[in-house]
Parts: sequence; structure tokens; C-alpha cells
Amino acid sequence: RSEDSLDIDRWNLECDFNNTDHRTDLNGVDRLIVRRGQPFTISLYLRSASYQPGVSSLDCVAETGPQPSEQYGTRAVFGLSANINTSRWSAAVTSPPGDMVALSICSAPDAPIGRYTLTLGRSARIEFILLFNPWCAADAVYMDNEQSLAEYVLSQDGIIFRGTHKYPIKSPWNFGQFEHGILDICLRILDMNPKYMKNPGKDCSGRRNPIYVARLLSAMVNCNDDQGVLLGNWSGNYGGGVSPLFWKGSQDILRNWDAQTCQPVRYGQCWVFAAVACTVFRALGIPCRVVTNYLSAHDNNGNLVIERYVDENGKEIAKEMIWNYHCWVESWMTRPDLKPEFNGWQASDPTPQEKSEGVYCCGPIPLKAIKEGELTLKYDAPFVFAEVNADFITFEKKKDGSTSKVIHDIHIGQMISTKSVGSDAREDITHLYKYPEGSAEEREAFKKANHQTKLLKQRQNQGLHLTIKVSSEMRKGCDFDVFAVVSNATQSNKKCRLYFGSCGVSYNGTVGENCGFKDLLNVELSPGQERKVPLRLNYSKYCGVVTAENIIRLRALLLDYTTNETILSMRHIVLDNPEIKIRVLGEPKENRKLAAEITLQNPLPEPLENCCFSIEGANLTGGCVISERLASSVGPGQEAKVKIYFTPTRCGLRKLVVDFDSSKLCHVKGYRNVIIGK
Repeated sequence: RSEDSLDIDRWNLECDFNNTDHRTDLNGVDRLIVRRGQPFTISLYLRSASYQPGVSSLDCVAETGPQPSEQYGTRAVFGLSANINTSRWSAAVTSPPGDMVALSICSAPDAPIGRYTLTLGRSARIEFILLFNPWCAADAVYMDNEQSLAEYVLSQDGIIFRGTHKYPIKSPWNFGQFEHGILDICLRILDMNPKYMKNPGKDCSGRRNPIYVARLLSAMVNCNDDQGVLLGNWSGNYGGGVSPLFWKGSQDILRNWDAQTCQPVRYGQCWVFAAVACTVFRALGIPCRVVTNYLSAHDNNGNLVIERYVDENGKEIAKEMIWNYHCWVESWMTRPDLKPEFNGWQASDPTPQEKSEGVYCCGPIPLKAIKEGELTLKYDAPFVFAEVNADFITFEKKKDGSTSKVIHDIHIGQMISTKSVGSDAREDITHLYKYPEGSAEEREAFKKANHQTKLLKQRQNQGLHLTIKVSSEMRKGCDFDVFAVVSNATQSNKKCRLYFGSCGVSYNGTVGENCGFKDLLNVELSPGQERKVPLRLNYSKYCGVVTAENIIRLRALLLDYTTNETILSMRHIVLDNPEIKIRVLGEPKENRKLAAEITLQNPLPEPLENCCFSIEGANLTGGCVISERLASSVGPGQEAKVKIYFTPTRCGLRKLVVDFDSSKLCHVKGYRNVIIGK
């Protein structure tokens, strides 16, 4: 009855208490941000009369999106109950009778996420943001491990693995999902997607489902079909934007996109796409991590085979589709559309590579589906399966136009890596994607996936063996040796040609110029003999050839004159950048100004010009990048040194990410973990 309806004069959303209770206080406590399926309590101050249990009533209406409807689940109408029911929208009074009412409200654990308006009675309208709740057992993103939740939802920084599978390099990244304004930008990304433009009511309804949101984000982080966040560029020419190596965190990228009225930020490559996606997933409450697959295949015709053609010196004739590494994200959720065994980590890839259902997006696909070879499951299983399992066949194209198969032992999908929970160590998660090589389970998965070339492949154990060995130290600026090792396991004498060359290469397999080679036409080996052939790599030759990623490809091609067989061996090396040393001066405390003393020694035999250090860190640098440029050049062997001031805003373990850039050493990264006290 309307005469028993509570007459509300004013209210207090108790943001400090509620946001802390819902683990959203890192976003600030100036507005109400709560997670679904978990009660929150607000204080209502009545104008007249007082609350009487069993007599007083209150009509509550929660609405999200521009076309709220009960049919779509974007509008919920409910009244007062004796107790909160966490399985649906409900409200209950938890205070004794009086003119102040403590009203507890709970959203459904499958309610669409986003901005809400809650109308209470005739006069009160409150606004709040609702997020996924991985702490709630009834939520599809529920994760039953506090340490994992601290890492995959609450941690604002991390490590992304780059380099090569023999030499993984830790790249620090500032996700910054709780920095000021980032959550609003993440919600704007959802509102800029083409499905929302076409049918906002249906799109907002879809936001109850993390599968829908994950697929949408894999499309919206790239800008290939929409007003997405990042434009990819692998050309090496970054005019009109910045090199992907420039970025240290997601905040700058997201803020630029937001400020540029949703024009794409220039430029990204795979680890940048993945890192930005990870920020958005975590901001919305979906557990997420960035993963790196070394020797990752790009199968653009779906036959699970990558074919490469080389000339008689082992140089690629056409661009290969094997990336030294490729990064994507995994997000944690149940898959009610599939069998229960496919719950858990799902791979999705925001880097635009191939279209899926007419759009540049990929996933989410359960890791279990990839491991078992279940390629008919949603979404994009064949493409991800090929990234970690494709077969690799090399052909030599001779001058007369004829081709022959080359013996080349290479395994796609190695050392799949992510940051460990609670430490900066590398966790190897290859076993989540594939069974041990050569196992019965692996053969079974290949049968299911109809991966015929791998099933038919016999291990070729030819009599001649060719490998590449490297020096223990390969620092940028130094000259050093690498070695082709040839051994003869046959019972007869062998006469061969050995070509041993090197060239610059980018992480996605784009080959650059030559930086030194040897061509030996008469290599003779008696039975059981091994020969080690050195190749000197000189800084003067490789300095103008390697990209900022410091990768050199070594290739050795051995032609057996007696059998006419060709063997190819290939290896990628990463030149070591100098170490950035970081000292924090002063006692690290909340809201106290600190200085970071940062030094780097020039390892090159030439001066460094235009030197600039910059720092960034969640809750350390006020959501900004702080830079300091050196006034003069830094000579060979000299130290570049700066002092940069910053003021931490929150206590806890924080990662200070440092970037050094100059004319000859580009975007060298370093970091320091800092414990900020109260």
C-alpha cells in the first residue's frame, strides 16, 4: 500500500564501506562500485514516519542501458524481503525500527555488468557501477583461490615474456586497471562496440555473460572493424605514432583513445594488444593473464601446416608465418555452452590476424579444447590449435626452379609462459595447451584434430647432424662468436657444403639485412668426426641491421654432396641490453615524495645522443609517465644518470617501471619492486 511506502528524505551510499567490502576501493570511494551477487548496504533517512517491519514497503527498480527491459534482464523490479536472497535481485532492511533505515541490496549473480540506476520508492534515485564478481560462487567468473585472485584481478602490474624460447626476456608492464578514470574508459569501450550501436538493449543484456564480453573485447582492443583502441603496425616505420616498444603500461593508451574521441592509438603489436586487453578484463572483474607462446604459427589457410621456402643459402624467399613469440590473454570463466570439463582458462587474442564470423577477433576457446584437439568447439579452436601445434615444412628452391624438401627439426608452440602468482618468476603452462611430445595422448589429440601431417611424421635420424651453438655472453655493443657444429654419425666419409649466415629479424619473423656469413664449399668429415665452425659477429656490421628488439637470426645450411640432402638449422639470439640500475632514495611511504636514482652504462663503442629516462607505476606516479631528458650525450663506457621524483598514493608492493631511450639504444626497460609503507 502506498501509504506504507517509505518516505525517503536523503541517503548515504556508504561508498567507503561498500567499495572496500566489494574490493573495488582501489577505484576510489567517491562513488558506489559493487560486484554482482554480493549484498551492499546503504543508509536511508526518512522524511516522515518510521520503518515498521512487516508493514513498511519499498518499490525498487534497477536498470542498466538505454533500453532497460525485464525480458532482456536489464531491468529488475523487486520489493522488501525478510532476508536477502543472493540468487536474484533483492532488498532487506537490516536495522531496527526508526527513522534511519539500513537497506541491504543484492544484485543477481548473473546480472549484466555496467552503469545502473536504482530507483527507491517515489523520490530516491541512486547510481552505481556493477562488475563481475570472481569472489561469488554463483558468478560465472568465480575463482576459488585468494592468491590467484590477488594476481589475476587485483594486481595492477605484471611481467610479459618476450625474447626467444631459449632466452625469455621479462618485460614489466603497468596494467593500472584501478587508476583514476580507467574503469570509465573500459565501460566506454563496451559502449563503442558495433553490436551496441546496432541494438543497445540486446548488447547490454549480453553483458551478463563473460563469454560475450571476452569475445567483444578481443574485437574492440584492435581497431580493424570498429572504433577500437589500438592500430597494429609491424612495418618498422612508426610515423604518425610511436613504436610499440615505447609503451610501459595500458593507462596512456586507454587515456589517449578516450581523449581522441575513440580514434585508434598508434601503434600496437601483440604484447601491447594483450596487455591492454588484460587491463580491461581485470577492470571489469574477470580474472585474466597475459601468456606468451614461443615459436607461434600463423596458419592462414587452416591446413595446420606452415610451408617455408628458402634459397640455396637458407634465406627465406617468402615471409614465413612463424613468430618468435606471440602474446594473447587467458580469462577465467565457466562455459555453460559446453561440457563442464571446458570450464576454466579460455584463450582469446586481440591481435588482428584472421577474421572470425566476419570480424577481427579470436576466442574465447577453452585451453582444454586445444589440448584435446576438439576443433569444432567455440570459438576459433583451429586457429589457436595451429598456433601451438602446426607442422612446419621447409623446401629449398634451387636456381633452376626445382624444389626439394629440407631436413629441419623445429617444434611449434614451445615454452608457453605467464607470470607466476605472487612472484615475477616465469610459470610454464605448455601442459595446459598440449600433451608431452610423442605421447599416446598427443597422438589421440592429433587424430581428433585430423592433423594428418603430424601423425605421418617419422623422426628423421639422418647420419649428418647440424646444430648452432652460441657464446654465453652476447651483449649489444660487443663482438662475439657463434658456432655451427657439424657431426658425421655415418660409417663413411662425407663431403659437404656449409653456408652459415646471420641477419636481423623482427619478433614476427620479418627478415632484415645480412650481418655476416661464411660459405664453405669443401667441409670434409670422417666417420664419427665433429667440426665446430665459428662465425664472428661484429658490432660494426650488426648495429645497423638489428631492430630495437635486438634479435639476430642465425642459419646454417648443410648440403651432403653424396646424397644431395639438405639440412637446415636455425636459431635466434637476443643481444643483452645494459642493465638499468634503480635506487629509491628515502623511506617509501604513502603520500611522501620519493626520488628514484636511475643509471645505465653505455655499452656501445659510440656516444648515445638524445637520452631520456621515464618512469611509470600504478599508485606511484599519479597515473602519469614522468620523464627526464639528459642535457648532453653519453660517451662509450660512461654512465647516464638521473634523479626522478614521484609521490606514492597507496601502500603495498608496487612496480616502478623504467624506460631508457636514446639514438642507438631504444626503449631499454627495467623495473624495481618497491614496498610502500603507511
